[in-house]
Amino acid sequence: MRSVEDQLIKVTAAAVAPRPVRVAISEAQGLLCAEDVVTERPLPGFDQAAIDGYAVRSVDVTAAGVDVRDEEGELIDLTLPVVGEVVAGSRQPIRLQPRQTVRVDTGAPLPTLADAVLPVEFTDGGRARIKVFEPVRSGDYVRRVGDDVQPGDVAVRAGTIIGAAQVGLLAAVGQDKVLVHPRPRLSVISIGGELIDIDRTPGPGQVYDVNSYALAAAARDAGADVNRVGIVSADPRRLRDVVEGQLVRSEVVVIAGAVGGWASDQVREALDGLGELEVDRVAMHPGSVQGFGRLGRDEVPTFLLPANPVSALVVFEVMVRPLIRIALGRRQPMRRIVNARTITPITSMPGRKGYLRAQLLRDEATGDYLVQPLGNGNSGSSHLLATLAEANSLIVVEPDDTDFRTGDEVQVAFLAQRG
Repeated sequence: MRSVEDQLIKVTAAAVAPRPVRVAISEAQGLLCAEDVVTERPLPGFDQAAIDGYAVRSVDVTAAGVDVRDEEGELIDLTLPVVGEVVAGSRQPIRLQPRQTVRVDTGAPLPTLADAVLPVEFTDGGRARIKVFEPVRSGDYVRRVGDDVQPGDVAVRAGTIIGAAQVGLLAAVGQDKVLVHPRPRLSVISIGGELIDIDRTPGPGQVYDVNSYALAAAARDAGADVNRVGIVSADPRRLRDVVEGQLVRSEVVVIAGAVGGWASDQVREALDGLGELEVDRVAMHPGSVQGFGRLGRDEVPTFLLPANPVSALVVFEVMVRPLIRIALGRRQPMRRIVNARTITPITSMPGRKGYLRAQLLRDEATGDYLVQPLGNGNSGSSHLLATLAEANSLIVVEPDDTDFRTGDEVQVAFLAQRG
């Protein structure tokens, strides 16, 4: 059997970011930037007040707070007349004269000759005239032209994952569109003569198509743009037509129910000649029998997964998800792994890397991770879909490890977190 690590090397080598497209910045979140976005204008575009207060020449308030008295020994307050007001968005220029002040709102353009803003709390808050209690230095509480970004600066670099901050910066510099690598398009196909869609009532021997729905959801969670094809007949001619159609519109194709059982021969016949495709035994459990290859003119990564929904989802988690994350440009495509102490004993299949469904918990007293295996705490319950729905993690057991006692330390991979 091929090791999980060797299979992953083969799979992830096929990951390719889709060709870049230019999209509105509102649609770019979570995508990989495909260009250096060079700004053409400064940010801020004009000197502006950083807080609500009074625009002043700093030289006019240097004496504020100094003990100055008149001939009779009385303290002399520093006062300035308020000669106007500038609100945010104002287009009317104002020129400040010596020993004058103008009331300004946060974000308002600074009057000509003003080089600082007095916070309201540095004054008595007057409307026509203010007493100044503390001085400010030149540049205090002012956003200068280009403080954030200068013309020619790179606002967002190629290879950056565009998040909320990047979207905000692109908007701030007037960039309405950006070149990105789009989400990889992934098609999901289910095969099985026993399958019916969920809008029908199953007859004798029939079961609902779980895989196309579950795998489509897993692919969306990984960041792919998903086309759930649904149930397709295993008839070689029909299946070949469907697969060829998906290969021209997808960066990844996943076919569930394509390995093991009577359908596997028909699948191989249908896909013969479309490209390199191997069905192997991988040293993992569940989901040891799986297929992978590159099909079609564009050598599209194509996965053949088991019919068992739990096995199919685990193989997707271990093999398909990393490929999607790499195509999205994620530097860490694998799930986060932590060490945790077992709450109950665990057994795993010898010679295979085990992926056991579990609940990951925290010890309130110590902060340590604890893990509760689901599905009887062993590797022989791979058919129990309800336990996977309850799981928030997978216990990862190396092939040479088979038995763990309560309190032993194991490695645990996070799955999607509950809100």
